[in-house]
Formats: sequence, C-alpha cells, structure tokens
Amino acid sequence: MKTLKMLLVMSLSFALIACSPQQAKLSSQTSEEQPLKETEQSAENNVEYPSCSYSLGFDVWEPYQYINVDGEVSGVDIHIVTGVLNEMGCSVSYVQGTWVSLLEDLRSGNVDILIGASKTPAREEFAYFSEPYRTEQFSLYIRNDDKKRAAYNDIDEFIANGSKIGVVGDYYYGPQITILQDSKASSKNFVSSIMGELNIARLLDMDIDGFIEDSFVGASMLRRKGLDNYIVEHGFTVTTGDIYVMFSQSSVSEADVQKFNSALDDYVQKDSYKQTLHKYSR
Repeated sequence: MKTLKMLLVMSLSFALIACSPQQAKLSSQTSEEQPLKETEQSAENNVEYPSCSYSLGFDVWEPYQYINVDGEVSGVDIHIVTGVLNEMGCSVSYVQGTWVSLLEDLRSGNVDILIGASKTPAREEFAYFSEPYRTEQFSLYIRNDDKKRAAYNDIDEFIANGSKIGVVGDYYYGPQITILQDSKASSKNFVSSIMGELNIARLLDMDIDGFIEDSFVGASMLRRKGLDNYIVEHGFTVTTGDIYVMFSQSSVSEADVQKFNSALDDYVQKDSYKQTLHKYSR
C-alpha cells in the first residue's frame, strides 16, 4: 500500500511539473553564418517578447540577398533585417521569387516582408514602410570596348544618341531615371528585363548599349562571372535615396511596424550592424 501511495504521489508531482509555466528558452542566434536559424528571444537584452513570425520574400540580388554556397539565405539586407527580427524574438521563413512576383505576393499578403525597397506612392497603397536602414546608389555599365559611349557625359547623351539602356522591371532608379522612363520621347530607350543578369547577356550580345544596376550588385555580378574586363562602369551614377523594409498591409499591422522600427533604431547602434556593412563593402 505504501508503495502504491508513493507511486501515486510521484506521478502527481511529475504531472504538476509538466503543467507548470516555464521560462521560454532564450536564443541569440544572430550569427551571420546562420541567418536561417529561427530565434525566439533576445538573449542580449534578456527581455521576453510575444512570439511572432514573418515570411520574408527575397529576390536573388548579390550581395544584398542571395543563397550562399552552403545553401543558406545570406547578404547585407538579409543579415540586417534578420538581426532586427532576432532582437524582437521573431522567427523568419524565406520565400524566393522575382521582384515583380514578390510585389504581388506582398500586396496579397502571401509574404509579410520585402527588403531592399525604395519608397514610392504606388507601393504605399499596399505596403507599410520601416524607417530607412541604408542608402542606395546605381551605376551605368557599358562594354569596355565601347569608346564612343564611354565619352558621353551622362545618361542624357545616351538618350540623345539613341542608345538602348537595360533596366529591371519595377525597380526604382530615382526621380531622374523615372522621368526619362515615363517620358513618351525617351521611354523607348529603356529595355526592361526580369533580372539584372539578363542585362549583362544583352549588353554582351549588343542588344542594348548599357544597363543600370546597383553599384555593389553590378560589381559583384561582374566579379562572379569573370566579366570585369568586358563590362565596366561608365562613370554616371545616381543615388536613389534611402532603403526600407516593406510590410504587407494585408498581413502586418502598423503597430508591428512600429515595434520593428524601435528594434531597428537599437540595432543600427550595435557593432553587429557595422560589421555587416564592413563585411560586404568593396
């Protein structure tokens, strides 16, 4: 009988332990080597946050967003935004697509977040924007042996002489380029593609006379493909301004965006933010 009572007491004790609330396990997996790891809490601040999760859409755009040799989603934007979400205790899942398709996914709420975005009135109709987390500059690229166009002073001379310029559909290149793209007289000089790599092929095939690409992205693509001696920067650059995180209005609340902004403000003061920018700088 005593043995039976003792077993009953032990069983009840284990049941109570299993049902008692436990402190959530803290995690600080903000390592740039493991951006895919999900986190639940911020160990650095030792603060518990309500659980949250986001689907993050990315367009392969090295060095900002890409899949590294280990099959992990990586890049400047990925590490910065993931670092902020880590501080918030949020988990992240990744959805790969083209920029055009991801914008539609964000509009419908099939993805919660897009990164590396510029703010435009059209996008503000379906997306909330974070505070800016970096700035962006684009360069014009030409064939290395194209001495004629190398002598042009700016993009206006390209247009005036009938040159064809490759761009990526739905990318924002700043107000100067937007005016030229929207103008009836000069819109025919811009040739759209779904990704930057196609502009490289078109330039080498002489289907276009130049293309506009993010300065870091262009340099990265040319190094990766071993085309540094065939395609070069013309010298014309345009700064598009600040870069933001976009949140779907269909799946994310304004209050959640404010929480992200608060965490972002803290994160950009940390060494990990500065180290990320330094790692991917030229």
